[in-house]
Amino acid sequence: MKKIVLTGGGTAGHVTPNIALLPRLQEEGYQVEYIGSYHGMEKGLVQKAGLPYHGISSGKLRRYFSLKNATDVLRVAKGYFEALFLLKRLRPNLVFSKGGFVSVPVVLAAKTLHIPAIIHESDMTPGLANRIAMRGAVKVCCNFPETLKYLPKDKAVLTGSPIRQELLHGDPSRAYAFTGFSHDKPVLLIIGGSLGSVFINRAVRGSLDQLLDQYQIIHLCGKGNLDASLDNREGYRQYEYISEELPDLFAAASLIISRAGANAICELLSLRKPNILIPLSAAASRGDQILNARSFEKQGFSYVIEEEACNEESLAKAIDYVSEHASDYICAMEDSGQMDSIGKIMDLFETIAR
Repeated sequence: MKKIVLTGGGTAGHVTPNIALLPRLQEEGYQVEYIGSYHGMEKGLVQKAGLPYHGISSGKLRRYFSLKNATDVLRVAKGYFEALFLLKRLRPNLVFSKGGFVSVPVVLAAKTLHIPAIIHESDMTPGLANRIAMRGAVKVCCNFPETLKYLPKDKAVLTGSPIRQELLHGDPSRAYAFTGFSHDKPVLLIIGGSLGSVFINRAVRGSLDQLLDQYQIIHLCGKGNLDASLDNREGYRQYEYISEELPDLFAAASLIISRAGANAICELLSLRKPNILIPLSAAASRGDQILNARSFEKQGFSYVIEEEACNEESLAKAIDYVSEHASDYICAMEDSGQMDSIGKIMDLFETIAR
């Protein structure tokens, strides 16, 4: 039996593409194991998917000076030796990494043991974890054609991002039953990323009176971000996190407001959903979400508001504009020629495993 180790963690974006590959991997006869951090959010997601889970030590390698770098380097070193031990015991044919700092010691340990490792970079430019890990990889997959210039030519492969196929089969009637909404108004879905977005939550809640005149609102606000004072607000439903019901909520939504993480926007493209992207600001990140969003805006898939320009007025203007031009956005997404990402990655697995 062919055996593969999947790795990646820190956010849902480093886990869900791995889970999206799972049905095809099992169909093709792979035995699948997962290596993540001891207590990262990936642990619950992976165990829920029914995969054997192995935890290792993990630390964040920062691009700026911090005293925590000293202790985190030791955690990464410990994780490397733990990954080495695990891979020796599991003896996989290959390793596939979706990024995050927990994946770095796994990929480097695979190189030491001469196990081929493939990594996937979702964003326009590679993050620090993948820049380190790609030294130990035989191939580096990516989402955007623009990313190829940042990768080693002999390793770069344009695959797109694996999308969970169940997202494409949601039932809007189940969403209406779940939320208790009526069919009188369209549904606006707000997604702040797996960890939530305080900025988007504040902007949406500050505009509720105006938004609820036109829409019923489903707000995925992130863990610890519920506002109890809004629990009984008619036409407004807030949830920390949604899993099984997410395909149905997507199906019911007429318009989606989202962060611009690469996996999230690729899902919106697959679903052909008119959307407004509010990327994480450059002040709070390395600017990858801004690049992702601008690429989608340029291709006619999304309307973009940068954080610094987002307020009640600009949000209302964006919603009106996207609603009015929804058919144009849908046509652009339908004409995108989106590739079969899962098929391309599986072909890569088969070639390298042989």
